[in-house]
Amino acid sequence: MISTVDPEARHAHKTQSRRQDGFKAHVVVEPDTGLITATELTKACGPANSDAAVGARLLPTDPTAPTQGGQVLGDSAYATGAMLASLADTTWEVALKPWPYRPAIPGGFVIDDFSYDPATHTLTCPAGVTRPVTASHRAAFRQACTGCPLRARCTTSAKGRSVNLGEHHRLHRDHRKQFTDTMIQQSYRQNRPMVERSIAWLTRGSRRTPFRGVTANNNWLHHRVAAINLRRLITLGLSTTNNTWTLATT
Repeated sequence: MISTVDPEARHAHKTQSRRQDGFKAHVVVEPDTGLITATELTKACGPANSDAAVGARLLPTDPTAPTQGGQVLGDSAYATGAMLASLADTTWEVALKPWPYRPAIPGGFVIDDFSYDPATHTLTCPAGVTRPVTASHRAAFRQACTGCPLRARCTTSAKGRSVNLGEHHRLHRDHRKQFTDTMIQQSYRQNRPMVERSIAWLTRGSRRTPFRGVTANNNWLHHRVAAINLRRLITLGLSTTNNTWTLATT
C-alpha cells in the first residue's frame, strides 16, 4: 500500500521494466556460515537507500569483519564509485562484480579503450586523438570524429563522440582491471550461492512486511534475522549444556 496508507512505503525499480512497491531489506552475510551479520530496512527509493549506500554504512558496523585482510563480495549494484571510494581506505580485497560495459555502439569501443593520463588530465581515444578532461569529468572529441576510420565502432552522434568519465572513473577503471583476476572471480562464484541461500531463508514466506513505516518493519527485520541466525547456528552444531551455549567444532 503506497503513500495514502503508508507514506514511507515507496516505488522502486529493480530493472527498467520491473517495478516493486514497499521497502528494501539490506543484509551483510558471512559466506562461510551463511550467518547474517548486519541488516537494515529502508525506504525502497532514494540515493541514501541504494544498495551501495546502505552497504557502505553497514560494513563498518559488522562486528565479525576482520580489521586486517578479508574480502568484500557483492554484485554489480554495490560497485558504485562511492562504494569503491569507501573501501579504498580499508585492507579488504574488493570482489564486487563491476558494472557491465555499455558501449555507444553494440560491440564497439568501451570506456577502457580510451586511455586516461592522470599527469596531464587528458583522454586519448582509440584513434590516438587526445582531448583535455573538463572539471565536470567530460572529454569531447567532436570535430576529430569527422572522417575518422574508427567512427563506426565509436559513435552515431552527428556531433562526434563525447565521453563522461564520472567522478570516480579511475577507481572504476582499476576495479574492472582487478576483477579480471581469476582468483577473485573464482571467489565471487564460490561464495555467492551461500549468500543467495541466506537471502532465500530471509524472504521465504516474508515478502510482505507486517507493519507500517520503516521503524516498525526494521525492528521486525532484526528479529527475523536473529531467529534465522539461531536456526542456522543450531544446524551448525549449537547446543546447550548446563544452561551454557556451545558450538560444536570440527
